[in-house]
Amino acid sequence: MNIADTYTGHVEPGGDAARRTLDGLTITKLSVGPMDNNAYLLVCRAENEALLIDAANDPDRISDVVGHGPDRPALRTVVTTHQHQDHWQALGAVAGANGANTAAHPLDAEPLPIPPDFLVEHDDTLQFGQVTLEVIHLRGHTPGSIALLYRDPKGHPHLFTGDSLFPGGVGKTWAPENFTSLLDDVETRIFGTLPDDTWVYPGHGDDTTLGTERPHLTEWRERGW
Repeated sequence: MNIADTYTGHVEPGGDAARRTLDGLTITKLSVGPMDNNAYLLVCRAENEALLIDAANDPDRISDVVGHGPDRPALRTVVTTHQHQDHWQALGAVAGANGANTAAHPLDAEPLPIPPDFLVEHDDTLQFGQVTLEVIHLRGHTPGSIALLYRDPKGHPHLFTGDSLFPGGVGKTWAPENFTSLLDDVETRIFGTLPDDTWVYPGHGDDTTLGTERPHLTEWRERGW
């Protein structure tokens, strides 16, 4: 598989992966499956250890991104952002092939095809190599949806939001109270604490930034679910 080193936040379904290189880690984005799900491979550059966000589909393509040679990173953990089936179709295959641990929020753990090795709650952290990710619980798209935050010490924050935040609005909800819960959490736990230059990596489609989306928060609430 070709991995482009010019990162724009856009990848094509079934197409090449795209890699962003930071001082401390690389972020490789890949679109998998029929629903254009994004899978993100994060690799600590200092220790060559990796974490995968959402083994959504196409385990062979995900394996190609991890690599097959002796210099491939050691995939330590696979995190599932929420319980919806399109986000874990390759979970068992990828975790099993790499001997990786799996993690999810306890409220979304039961539907997953394999029980998580680690249950993570709001404000917990996940470590791989010298990289730390913060867990942010965003209630509404599902009860246990989580986002993962990397605070780049030499740059801007990087936020992986699953299906809770996209360009143009929050994720789908199925009742007004779920919409209110999700938007409240997104406002207080994300927009209320993170700067405009935070880069947002969603579960489907193109990336965005908090600065791009912030002016529309009132519009989203008025629009409703």
